[in-house]
Amino acid sequence: GRPPLSGFPRMLVSGPPSPPSPPYRLGRLTLPIYLAVVGLGGTALLVALGLAADWSAVEIGLAHVTLAAFLVLGELMPIRVPGHEDEVNTSTSFSFALLLIVGLAPAAIAQAIASAAADVRLGKSLGSVLFNVGQYTISLAAAGVVLTLVAGDPLAAAALHPEDLPALLAAGATFFVVNNALAGAAYAIHARVPVVGHLFSDLSFQAWTATLVLGFSPVVIAVANYDAFLLPFLLLPLMAIYRAGREARLSEHQALHDQLTELPNRVLFRRCADEAIAAAAGGNTRVAVLIMDLNRFKEINDTLGHLHGDLLLQQVASRLRETVRVGDTVARLGGDEFAILLPRIGGIEGAELLAKRVLTALKQPVVINGVSLTVEASIGMACFPEHGDGVDVLVQRADVAMYVAKSARVGVQAYVEEQDDHSIERLELAAELRSAIDGGQMVLHYQPQLDLATGRLIAAEGLMRWDHPTRGLIPPDVFITLAENTGAIRQLTSRALVLAVSECRRWRQTGLSIGVSVNVSAQDALDEDLPHEIERLLARYDVPPSELELELTESMLMADPQRASSVLEALSAMGVRIAIDDFGTGYSSLAYLKRLPIDHIKIDRSFVMNMEIERNDALIVESTVDLARNLGLKTIAEGIENEECRARLAAMGCDVGQGFHFSRPVAPDAFLAWATDRVAAERLAA
Repeated sequence: GRPPLSGFPRMLVSGPPSPPSPPYRLGRLTLPIYLAVVGLGGTALLVALGLAADWSAVEIGLAHVTLAAFLVLGELMPIRVPGHEDEVNTSTSFSFALLLIVGLAPAAIAQAIASAAADVRLGKSLGSVLFNVGQYTISLAAAGVVLTLVAGDPLAAAALHPEDLPALLAAGATFFVVNNALAGAAYAIHARVPVVGHLFSDLSFQAWTATLVLGFSPVVIAVANYDAFLLPFLLLPLMAIYRAGREARLSEHQALHDQLTELPNRVLFRRCADEAIAAAAGGNTRVAVLIMDLNRFKEINDTLGHLHGDLLLQQVASRLRETVRVGDTVARLGGDEFAILLPRIGGIEGAELLAKRVLTALKQPVVINGVSLTVEASIGMACFPEHGDGVDVLVQRADVAMYVAKSARVGVQAYVEEQDDHSIERLELAAELRSAIDGGQMVLHYQPQLDLATGRLIAAEGLMRWDHPTRGLIPPDVFITLAENTGAIRQLTSRALVLAVSECRRWRQTGLSIGVSVNVSAQDALDEDLPHEIERLLARYDVPPSELELELTESMLMADPQRASSVLEALSAMGVRIAIDDFGTGYSSLAYLKRLPIDHIKIDRSFVMNMEIERNDALIVESTVDLARNLGLKTIAEGIENEECRARLAAMGCDVGQGFHFSRPVAPDAFLAWATDRVAAERLAA
């Protein structure tokens, strides 16, 4: 198709799109030169026709004025055809009728006035206005010459006859060929595609619309010759076609665009990408695909509500439109995921520059209903032909690069094959994650926590596993990041809490008075609905709040200390215990140990396991135990793998320990059996 043209085509663009690629040439003609040659040449021809015409012999009546008015109306109200970017102007029916009735000069002048009026209304540049006037004048002049040679001019002063058909066909074909060639060449230079190939690419559609438009001209002449007052009735079928075309285009637009942001959707993005790749393959250029995902969008959506989330997505869409180049395509693929298509890009370096420009534009605070939000995003990039030869491959690999960017917190990442060893598997797992949570594939394995002074079993930590039907048990380090990146982390935490609390009730029913701990994410710790969710859950299973402990990392608390403090205070007031996990490995701050309602500090396994060979690690562990004791907190040591380590920690005054020395994390039934035997042995020893 010819998006900037309408036709009988009219050049609607005001100039070539923005760089980076050099201007396409037709021989030695660049687009500005070509527009000037056709525009000035056609305008000069129009002036010459006006001066040479015998105006005394031209009789202008009501029918002619009416046709000229319809000509202007046809230019101002083009018919858009569903499935094509082209616009069909009915004005040609009336300008061609004027050519046949009153001659070339009046028809060319009327068409020039109508074309200029439409271009000025659309805000086109002077060069485009002159070009469209010029191409119409040249096309009408060529048709007029053929008409004169075949049948004489004017042809239909009285009426049309069967013997006039060859002249009509010859003149119409000439108009079509010349006009289509002039406008098509302009668009090909503008789009930087081969001219001949472009002219033939859409020849059938252009010929079909030309036949319909020019074929209407004899009907117009017949009505005008019969009674000029009947001419307005010709507008009825044209208006019906115009309205039907407008409604069809509206339906097509809705099917191809996202309703919230009005951006192209996945279907239209794929279509545009296919066309860009085909053009790049023929022109030996490059195309880049960028996949962008907003960081922490689900947290904003859950905290402030979906209305704020929708307004934020609209603001993001607006900034993306303003940042990309002319000719680029921005699409919303779904949720908070966007795609950007960069045709005619110089390479991955050019794509990276634009991606960084996008990130800079997004960093400016967005104010929504009085709330100021800072938006961050992760962008992955893949380039044709280096990273793939099809849309699906490029999107998939840009998606892989986006996940790498998000995990590494680097903002922008190009696809690197070495980072894609398991990309297909990761994408498959991400697609299966939500259904796996709902389908009961997520299970908790339990690792015991013992009092190091007495050896008594006091609690167990619930560790999530994905019991995949074909892959077996998948550890959390594989799917937790996927859950955070896909917005499924709260759903996953809710599942873990249900499993842990229900299992704790089972223990209590068998006579085991032990607590359970569950890991929660930063999004969970900042969710003000979490205390209400836990309160309802504990009441449902009749489990005392003191039997549940939530484990958070230091970095989670430091992300938004004020809001985290509010959530943790509410949980602590209920009686739920709070533990700081992996202490010493994050953004350590002693201030939050004093301000927040913390019960336990968990010493990271990396210090505990190296304690016997690294003196500094032993000092860190001992200092942490002393610090916790002085603050009135208890310590839990992870990673205890032998009796010597256990004894040394007990001597330091560490309160609780867990590790392979006691038991690996095991399935619920296995843990219940282990715990029952352990408690029975404790009672016998007592």
